[in-house]
Amino acid sequence: QVFQLLTDLKQQRKESGKSKQSSGQQNLNTIMYETLKYISKTPCRYQSPETVRDFLVAMKGHKLTK
Repeated sequence: QVFQLLTDLKQQRKESGKSKQSSGQQNLNTIMYETLKYISKTPCRYQSPETVRDFLVAMKGHKLTK
């Protein structure tokens, strides 16, 4: 979910084309970039909401605790 959200935000910013940014906005951009860079190297990059839902349904019968 985080990967999808950040990817969508990145695309929206690219489409809006705003060039002037405040210091806080630049910090947020850095955090978004670093987070996307990290997540892109993990298996969660390839997960979709459907995959996670299927996994949870499959595990329901095992009565796992949180």
